[in-house]
Amino acid sequence: MSIETMGDRRRDTCLVHGRSVETPGIVVERRTNGAGSHSPQSYPCNELIIMFGGQALVERSGEGVEERCFARAGTGWTGPVGFAEKAVLSDPIDCVHLCLPSELIDRSAEQDFDVDASRIELAFAGGFHDRFINEVAQALWGLSEQPSHPTDRLFVDGLTAALVAHVIKRYTVDRWKPKGMPRALDSHRLKRVLDYIEANLFESLTLNELAAQACLSPFHFSRLFKDAIGLSPQRYVTDRRVQAAKTALASEHSSLIDIALEQGFGSLDNFIRVFRKSTGETPARYRKQAQG
Repeated sequence: MSIETMGDRRRDTCLVHGRSVETPGIVVERRTNGAGSHSPQSYPCNELIIMFGGQALVERSGEGVEERCFARAGTGWTGPVGFAEKAVLSDPIDCVHLCLPSELIDRSAEQDFDVDASRIELAFAGGFHDRFINEVAQALWGLSEQPSHPTDRLFVDGLTAALVAHVIKRYTVDRWKPKGMPRALDSHRLKRVLDYIEANLFESLTLNELAAQACLSPFHFSRLFKDAIGLSPQRYVTDRRVQAAKTALASEHSSLIDIALEQGFGSLDNFIRVFRKSTGETPARYRKQAQG
């Protein structure tokens, strides 16, 4: 009998591309989970979700639990059977869903770990990067891209058994430990945020966008960014735009309105106001001095 999946329940917000594996023990399904709000739905089976492509801010909630992360290829989530989840995605994401019936996990708990199956419950986990689960997802989806072979079922059963054992050891409610809130913005996250600012300096940047790059809430991101840089995110972006405008004023002959728009100030009045506040001079006076 086929396993019902969340893809069956969210046809209005998810595009199911197909299944590479469909056995009594596992369904491997590839979906594009659309941008926007996904209404609350209960998982009909246990799911492990691995992102294959795209990037997005993913917010999930349900039953008093909230989870948020900036997701890229390799990011993973769990969907426990019966858990009513609401999700909000900033952009579409391409994912492979490993769908496991509860009976399979229960059987592994009793036979492989000698644990009462009633004590095993999958945690609502997210934002993790698990190399083993990622490799299993890649291998199982890869079956759809090659000719079938008589040993495929043995291959699938072996990977499924190893996957279930891995899940029981790491992602049950008594073993999953969400990462605590960092006390400082580590160099990797800081670089990611600064690179994002430079790449989008002349666009309309929001605090939510920058916080998503660091996988933090806007409140915690603002505090940690200021601790690391000495400036608020807004002040840092403004200073970078003023520096870019200084370069343009000294080396180009574009009009002030063109520079204002090109450097992300939105209007000439705002450009003059921000530039004077930062430098003590108007853009026109600065240009006259810089160009001699």
